[in-house]
Amino acid sequence: MLTSSNMKSILFIFTLFQISVIIGQTGNLKGNTNTKEDAIPFANITLSNDSFTTYASSDKNGDFEIYDIPYGDYLIKISALGHQTLEQNVSINSTTNTTVAQKFTLTEDRLNLDQVVVSATRNRVNRKKAPVVVNVLSPKLLGATQSISVSEGLNYSPGVRVENNCQNCGFTQVRLNGLDGSYTQVLINSRAVFSALNSVYGLEQIPTNIVERIEVVRSGGSALYGSNAIAGTINIITKDPVLNTWEVGTYLGLVDGDTPDRSLNFNASLVSDDLMSGITVFGLNRDREEFDANGDGFTELTTLQNTTFGLKTFLKPSDRSKISLDLTTIKEYRRGGDRLDLAPHFTDITEELDHDTFLGGITYELENEKGTNNLSVYTSGQYTDRDSYYGGLGGGRTRQDSILALNAYGVTKDLALLTGVQFTQNLKNNDIITTGVEYNISDTEDVIAGYNRLIDQQVHTIGSYLQYEWKPTDDFTALLGTRLDHVNVDGNYNIGGISRDVSVTQTVLSPRITLSYNILKSLKFRGGYARGFRAPQAFNEDLHISSVGGEPQFVILSENLDTEFSNAFTASLNYSKNFNKIQADFLLEGFFTDLKDPFTLVSTGAVLENGSILEEVRNGSGAKVFGTNFEIGISPSKEWQFQIGGTIQQSNYDESQILFESDGTIPGEQDVIVDEFVRNPNTYGYINASWIPSKRFNMDLTGTYTGNMIVPRVVSESGFLDLVDTNPFFDLNLKLEHHLDISENFHVTFSGGVKNIFNSYQDDFDIGPLRDSDYIYGPGTPRTFFIGIKFGNLH
Repeated sequence: MLTSSNMKSILFIFTLFQISVIIGQTGNLKGNTNTKEDAIPFANITLSNDSFTTYASSDKNGDFEIYDIPYGDYLIKISALGHQTLEQNVSINSTTNTTVAQKFTLTEDRLNLDQVVVSATRNRVNRKKAPVVVNVLSPKLLGATQSISVSEGLNYSPGVRVENNCQNCGFTQVRLNGLDGSYTQVLINSRAVFSALNSVYGLEQIPTNIVERIEVVRSGGSALYGSNAIAGTINIITKDPVLNTWEVGTYLGLVDGDTPDRSLNFNASLVSDDLMSGITVFGLNRDREEFDANGDGFTELTTLQNTTFGLKTFLKPSDRSKISLDLTTIKEYRRGGDRLDLAPHFTDITEELDHDTFLGGITYELENEKGTNNLSVYTSGQYTDRDSYYGGLGGGRTRQDSILALNAYGVTKDLALLTGVQFTQNLKNNDIITTGVEYNISDTEDVIAGYNRLIDQQVHTIGSYLQYEWKPTDDFTALLGTRLDHVNVDGNYNIGGISRDVSVTQTVLSPRITLSYNILKSLKFRGGYARGFRAPQAFNEDLHISSVGGEPQFVILSENLDTEFSNAFTASLNYSKNFNKIQADFLLEGFFTDLKDPFTLVSTGAVLENGSILEEVRNGSGAKVFGTNFEIGISPSKEWQFQIGGTIQQSNYDESQILFESDGTIPGEQDVIVDEFVRNPNTYGYINASWIPSKRFNMDLTGTYTGNMIVPRVVSESGFLDLVDTNPFFDLNLKLEHHLDISENFHVTFSGGVKNIFNSYQDDFDIGPLRDSDYIYGPGTPRTFFIGIKFGNLH
């Protein structure tokens, strides 16, 4: 006979049995990722709820399967390069049978807003959700601008401007938010191995055909990458092997309709069927002849030969570990001046550089089974061997001139090594902790024995960083971080009998805080503060030698040079929304950077015993750089895309700054004093428009605007240094492309167009052997006609 207590026991056991059966029941999910028209291969898939999370990826046909999913309701997230992230609810239960089959259609991300970036937090994060503003330059944009090297395409991001600094050697530097190139940290695959020497010519040496994307973080939001990231960070990400592909391309440009610029490049990738290993190889050969804009026999564009070859490969020992290796070798020769067929010391002016550069890195990544912890161990390096000549006869032909000209041969050895460990932990409340340690070595020796010129510098840095990404709600994120750097600089600097030594050991804490808040689902606020510093040392401009009045101009550090500090503030509003088929994005960003004891280059007016001119790096009284960046992107349909961006800024010294210091030996010569930064326009920007009426044809219209600016001119009509207020420039480009599908695996693309359609180009270059080679500004090239063809199995 059953008692009430027995009945309760039976009901309890039956209930436990039912729960155990339900808990033990699982189902499967089969799916396909597509765009309605085509499959999307290798999409990243996350299926999760409060108690279960799993990851998968689609195959080359867009198909995927996930097995043994406990019954329940889930959120599936699907992301793929070039497409907007899809989030959709999925139910796995007894009413759906054993297997759920479903198609997932993604929308094309025409404005690149849903890309995964790494420069914001040192971890992979969706660009729209990143707490720091990250701008991305895609291969599509670099192709639309017909950029052969990285330096040619960087202008198409707010706050970024690439300027030309020398007629003789083609030295370029990139300015972020109004600060010169030494304030910007350039990274290769997120590693800081782009040294001061590389910054002189390196951005023109890296070909765009090896680039997967370029991530730009402005202001101090990227301080965790290093102390020099005061103006921001440019992270050049090279291509990973993803598909079995190959492509060969060639380009012919005619500068000013006459001077040829030729290049040939290739890319090829091979990936194993199980996606556990792969390799991509790439190469470029470029040959550009010299260009003389005003017919005086002296170049405005150097002759240039560049051969680049590299590879990037990976191996996954398991599903949770990965070993990556990248290697690149660059051999570049450039020469400018006059009579390039003669040996350099028989000319009036020659700047000749022969670079051999090797870049490489290896990374080991390990992730736990839940995907919450990630360990990364890495080592990267760069070595450059440079032969140089900066000099000439200066218009003279005496025996003394010839002896001085022979003095101008030099040799440079440059080594940069970086090794580090990074650990990332994703906490249960979605917070993320990132911590790491890095050791960086920079060793530079620059010798011109004939001029008694020496830069012998070693910089050793031990840096540790800690970052906490706090997410108390879905709409609010606080990024709290700090970096502790122990820097040792040991430098010996000599020129013409003047000797300076720097021996600095310094430990500096650089905090950073960034806040982001979703005011609306489509409107995000970001704001932040970061502190940075630069220890006394030779930077990129100091390793470049220009020619003024037929004599070389050298830079030396002043005695008792103090460390430079900065405080950077940013605030931005970002509005992104889809209106049916219309994709729109608007960014408005304000920035303010306060510099304490900034390194300032002063022309002393002194002429050394060897005939060279001396410039000196000194501490300025302070400076403030502030302004606004904006960017508007609209894509009304897949046929049309429009983007415009720009910067309005001011760069002022706290007190008047000496630009040229008279030595009092020349009657009428006076000090030249400025209140604002020179070579720094208050307004600049870009436009980018694409029309894609079909898969067979597209048209790109791109352009940059450079406002008026103050440029120093040493060789002026008055005989003294003069400050020239330049005219603005608008550089507009047109590119047309036509695609042919010869077969399913063989496609051909023809292209042609005009760079700088209106020939907006400087028309007052200095002329002759005594010219000021630094007096150059505006667009890098005059009107240039080009054609190209590429073929391969990529459409």
